[in-house]
Amino acid sequence: MVISQSEYYISPQEYLEGEKVSDIKHEYIDGQVYAMAGASDAHVTVVGNVFILLRNHLRGSGCRVYMADMKAQIDVINRYFYPDVMVTCDTRDRESEYFKSYPCLIIEVLSESTEGFDRGKKFASYRHLESLQEYVLISPDRMSVECFRRNDQGQWVLYPYEQEQEVHLASVDFRCAIAEIYEDVLS
Repeated sequence: MVISQSEYYISPQEYLEGEKVSDIKHEYIDGQVYAMAGASDAHVTVVGNVFILLRNHLRGSGCRVYMADMKAQIDVINRYFYPDVMVTCDTRDRESEYFKSYPCLIIEVLSESTEGFDRGKKFASYRHLESLQEYVLISPDRMSVECFRRNDQGQWVLYPYEQEQEVHLASVDFRCAIAEIYEDVLS
């Protein structure tokens, strides 16, 4: 994910204005911006598959599904990330055109260069979102979906899914065969 870093503090407002005109996407952490690298064919295909499956499932529900270009704002710790897929069902998110602050589901498709960050610091950041019910990590090169679900006590519990299993995303009452996520990626 990180390919360049600014030496100067940039305010959240400056960051948001800059992203509107930037040719490349940047994530924002405490006044620093980090350019994002491109993605592999498998990564992009998995993201597209998940988006389509969720979009079709949620059509008419009032929930919105976003992929790749919509920012998640974590205001309490001064962060903006671009999740691969994000779902919000909160009407307050209709007020913001360029970021969403109340997602219930965030999905990241892993890559070799970002896996450690996605599992570690990014997940730690996302846990500050009180609205977030599930954080999902998907491997693009083997059938492996890891769903971290917040329980009633506020603890995050891992629900792993592998070949031949049905993936369940409780936050949006969604189920599908894992093979659907990997259509045109893995046989």
